[in-house]
Amino acid sequence: MITHAVGLSLGPSSSVESGVAVMEISTHKLIYLDKLFSMSDVQLFFDNYVSKNNSVFCVSLPWDNTMLEGKWRVLSKQYQLIHNDEEKFLNRDNWMQRFSTRGCELLSSLSEQGADVSRFEVYLARQKLNLYSNYKERSSADCKFLQSALRFEHGFDELPSNMMPMGELEAIVGGLLAERKIKGETENIFEFKGLNVINVK
Repeated sequence: MITHAVGLSLGPSSSVESGVAVMEISTHKLIYLDKLFSMSDVQLFFDNYVSKNNSVFCVSLPWDNTMLEGKWRVLSKQYQLIHNDEEKFLNRDNWMQRFSTRGCELLSSLSEQGADVSRFEVYLARQKLNLYSNYKERSSADCKFLQSALRFEHGFDELPSNMMPMGELEAIVGGLLAERKIKGETENIFEFKGLNVINVK
């Protein structure tokens, strides 16, 4: 029987915090929130998590922040069109790869062991759950908006009034998506490294 929904917001590198949120399905309450940094921290969380077979996991797709050459390198990767003509548009240093493969081996191993693991794209999920703001992504205003929306629109009264880390808030979004998956309200939108990427129908 599925009793918990677990969201994991995976940072693109160990210098950017990851967040984990565990939600109890029967009460719709958060029972665990934490910040993680290195992949060994993520591995330690999964090693110590005893309810793997009774949980649904939703893990975010981190952006690939590999730096490019040229003045336009900071913002171009996530908006650049993907071309099929490899000879005309050289994919030097894999610059067309939008998502990082960080943690893929660990998640594939968990899936092979029988855990219910899916991936999600944070901003697509926020749009579907009516949690998307007009502020710059991951800015303090965006963080405050998301925290307030989770408290008042989704009933997480236990969230504090002071500013929480964005990684933890995005992990709660993953937990909400995992809860929707348990209810059969999600669909597969594409596949990434052998795992389905889901979103609300």
